[in-house]
Amino acid sequence: MKKAQKHEVQVSGSQVRYMADKHLLTPIADRLVKSPVGVLHIKANSLGISHLGVAKEGVELLKEDGGERFESALQHLSQLEVELQEYFSGTRQEFNVSLAPKGTEFQAQVWQALTELGYGRTCSYGDIAEKIKRPKAVRAVGAANGANPIAIIVPCHRVIGKNGKLTGYAYGLNMKQQLLSLEGESSGS
Repeated sequence: MKKAQKHEVQVSGSQVRYMADKHLLTPIADRLVKSPVGVLHIKANSLGISHLGVAKEGVELLKEDGGERFESALQHLSQLEVELQEYFSGTRQEFNVSLAPKGTEFQAQVWQALTELGYGRTCSYGDIAEKIKRPKAVRAVGAANGANPIAIIVPCHRVIGKNGKLTGYAYGLNMKQQLLSLEGESSGS
C-alpha cells in the first residue's frame, strides 16, 4: 500500500492539507447555510472544510455515521458557519477554519496565491501566474481557479480579466459581483 503524500500550505491562518489519501479527504458531514448570495452547501471531513459552493436544487445531505472523525467534521462545519455569518456581516476579512480540499500541487500553489490576495483586492490570471513564478501558465492558472472546491474562502471570485472586467465564475457573474461589492473591491495585489 502506498504511503499518502502530504503537502501542507498555510492559508490565511488555516492549515490546508493536500493528501493523496482520498479516504481521509472524503467528506463525511455537510450542511446547508443561508447567505445573502443564496443557500450554500458546505462539506467537511475530519481534517477540515473540503467544499463550499452554492447548493444545487434538490441536494441531499450526506448520511450521518457518527464517530470521532464525524464529530471533528461537525466542528469544522460549525466554525465555518459562524465565520461565514461574520464575513457576510462585514466583520470578518480572513477565515481561520481548517481547509482540506482535494487538489494537485499546482492547484495548491494557485489556491495559496489566491488566499494571499487581500480582502477587497482583485487580480488577473496573469498576476497569479507571475506570483507563483509560472508566468506562462496563465491558462493552467485559470483551470486551477475554476477547479477551486472552496469558494469564498479560497477567493477565486477576486480574479477578474486583464482589462479589469468581470470574467466567468462557477456560480455566475451576479454572485461574483455581489461578493466583490461586499468586499469593496479594488484592483491590484
